[in-house]
Amino acid sequence: MDIVIRRGTVFDGVSADPIEADVGIRDGRIAQIGSVDARGTEEIDAKGHVVTPGFVDIHTHYDGQAIWSDRLSPSSSNGITTAVMGSCGVGFAPCRREDRDLLLAVTEGVEDIPDAVMSEGLSWEWETYPEYLDALECRPHDIDIASLLPHMPLRIFAMGQRGADREPATAADLDAMYQLTREAVAAGALGVSTSQLFTHRTRDGHAVPTFGVAEQELHVIASALRDGGGGQVWQASAITNMENGSASDDLAMFSRVVATGQASGSFSLGQSNWRALMEEVSRANAAGQRIRAQVYPRRFGLYVNFDLTIHPFCLCPSFRAIMHLPMEQKLVRLRDPAFRATLLTEEPIDIGQPFHAIGRNFETMYLVGEVQNYEPPADMSIAAIARARGVDPLAYVYDLLLEDDGATMLFLQYTNYADRTLDSVLDMLRHSDSVLGLADAGAHYGMICDGAYPSFMLSYWARDRARGRLGFGETIKMLTSEPAEAMRLLDRGRLAVGDKADLNVIDPDRINLFKPRIVRDLPAGGKRLAQRTEGYAATIVNGRTIRRDDADTFVLPGKLIRGIRPAPQVRS
Repeated sequence: MDIVIRRGTVFDGVSADPIEADVGIRDGRIAQIGSVDARGTEEIDAKGHVVTPGFVDIHTHYDGQAIWSDRLSPSSSNGITTAVMGSCGVGFAPCRREDRDLLLAVTEGVEDIPDAVMSEGLSWEWETYPEYLDALECRPHDIDIASLLPHMPLRIFAMGQRGADREPATAADLDAMYQLTREAVAAGALGVSTSQLFTHRTRDGHAVPTFGVAEQELHVIASALRDGGGGQVWQASAITNMENGSASDDLAMFSRVVATGQASGSFSLGQSNWRALMEEVSRANAAGQRIRAQVYPRRFGLYVNFDLTIHPFCLCPSFRAIMHLPMEQKLVRLRDPAFRATLLTEEPIDIGQPFHAIGRNFETMYLVGEVQNYEPPADMSIAAIARARGVDPLAYVYDLLLEDDGATMLFLQYTNYADRTLDSVLDMLRHSDSVLGLADAGAHYGMICDGAYPSFMLSYWARDRARGRLGFGETIKMLTSEPAEAMRLLDRGRLAVGDKADLNVIDPDRINLFKPRIVRDLPAGGKRLAQRTEGYAATIVNGRTIRRDDADTFVLPGKLIRGIRPAPQVRS
């Protein structure tokens, strides 16, 4: 045997009940589960630990990071062994040389990846989508990756500036998009992603190229999925993020497009009216559709700090004049009483970015401690604390963000927290037509740090929450077989003889997340939020160990997945 995991509590990714067993791995596959007599070249003692399938993240944005880095952090340090990228209709292929700036403007605005990071990090050794997949395949990675064909670069490739300007597609444009989609599916695209979100804006605050496109355009692209064999994935960023009657109409259109593509549909869910939407999803699935709503397992929100993208002064002209300075130089200016007085009275400007505009929502802003409170009550908000102290919340936050040499961090709640509890999220997670997703790993570097959600699921939902916990086996299923099935990656997400050897060995008592911090490890010295985790004794990808005891082994067995994957012919 190449690897033998001994005496573990084994969850197979399907059943809620574990078994006590050894797991033997040979040639990248699970060779034996039970009592393994053979010795392994590598032996892992899993007594007191749980053994699980590798986790599958179906919503990432590693399109750039997978080009400039062989490690897909934070996913690989949180038990994820397969990541699907190309989400939200955003990506870097197909792309003609003359259209690169158009795509960079879209990606910087939507995904908060600075132009300098992309300009230095992207090799641009491709124009077509198949060439992009080839570039991904040439670089070794720590985990497996799969890619959706993103609608925005597809539209720009077919239409040029007209596509970026959201002009209606002509018959010739539609034919070009159809042919390009067929080409992408043949090369290995897992499906197509698109976005209709009004919060998705370009660098200059304009609506993204796919916002408001005609339904006919979506059907043409979906028909290319169908004609390419069917069974792929159609992913939309959301049905709507406006809590009004349009959600039902949007869902009906989404369902029609999914039906045209003979695809599995996936969209983002977070609205307070989610129950009504899910009733419609269930009706569609009962009629033969395959639609899953992606649910994020904790509060949606943004981290706030003077060295991050969002804070109460990010739209003030005086701050924008110093925003690109190193933090040490910014702090010198920010500690100047005259500069403080200016910022406290200066009117924010409008740059067309919705998330920037909510930076003063103090009623939903909270202090981030070393030990995090994932369900803070109303009286812990910045607004409530300022009222109790009789101080101006704007001035209070200004001074708070200067503490600890500027390392203080706040969390600005956005959605997914109805009634200031996660009770609704628990119901969403348990809905038969939902699936875990929306972590956005590889993007929003200066706003969020959500790629560690598997560790949150295991530590909070399965262990620490005071009320309404998930079972451990239930949690593992949500992280493994359910997302794998939603993406039609049927060769992973389970532990059975014959299956792909992607596994985790986890200490359930030690699994933990630490306070996020800012690191500078991106191209061009770019910064991102990172969150350390602990409790992973081993993570195995394709039968090789990529992490032991929460540290990299510097082994890179990850592969590019080309197309949907059938279940193994031999599985027991």
